[in-house]
Amino acid sequence: MYWTLELASKLEDAPWPATKEELIDYATRSGAPLEVIENLEEIEDEGEVYETIEDLWPDYPQKEDFLWDEEEY
Repeated sequence: MYWTLELASKLEDAPWPATKEELIDYATRSGAPLEVIENLEEIEDEGEVYETIEDLWPDYPQKEDFLWDEEEY
């Protein structure tokens, strides 16, 4: 399983909190790349509910991780 910013961004609008099955369903219905669905299927799940993308990919960059100043644009 591997995540990239592009792949993880496909789940930003997912209906959080969600179970593994709900995320796979969302990814399928939203037309996410096959790699996203494969990553979700590889999760060792024990029926847990995921609150955000960070629960799946802890290194997902937050808005404050970017170095530009939004007020300049």
